[in-house]
Amino acid sequence: MAETEAALRTLAHNVRTARTRAGLSLDELGRRSKVSKGALVALEKAQGNPNFATLVRLADTLGVSVSALLEGPSEGRVRVVSADAFMPLWSGEQGGEARLVLTTSGPAPVEVWRWKLEPGEEYRSHPHQSGVVETVNVTAGQMVLVVDGAEHPVEAGQTAAFDGDVPHTYRGSGTGTCHLIMTVHIPPAPGTAG
Repeated sequence: MAETEAALRTLAHNVRTARTRAGLSLDELGRRSKVSKGALVALEKAQGNPNFATLVRLADTLGVSVSALLEGPSEGRVRVVSADAFMPLWSGEQGGEARLVLTTSGPAPVEVWRWKLEPGEEYRSHPHQSGVVETVNVTAGQMVLVVDGAEHPVEAGQTAAFDGDVPHTYRGSGTGTCHLIMTVHIPPAPGTAG
């Protein structure tokens, strides 16, 4: 319970800091991100339980990575992270999950995610900010990547890259569990040297 409270305090601080840095009021952040002002007020008070879609919309609107909203200060030059060190940010109805395991620092951060999808299980993502590029590398099993309505089968040993500023879906396919590593390449924030 103490870990959850600490994580909520870190999230509250990071959202408030990013919102202030962006010069956005709660009303304007809510309008742009399509998150209610009440939810934002609760979040900045370290209350509530925001879902994965809310965190993605806030990160996109603020021009930061999801992990920039979740992580505390960096603790050194090298970080080694276990795949199960973080709770899933998305859990599917059939046992699938997505874990944000690492985000690189710098003006154009890259998020590294580990995903597990069962056959037929899917995650639908809204379009991200312009300039976001995602990659999926299937390490076991099969999936269908749907980008702007077009389906692309991707199987073990294959990697796909696409612009994330359109609707996209990850869907498990085949007969077994699909494991993949997904990266989200976030463009530099305006006014940041790249």
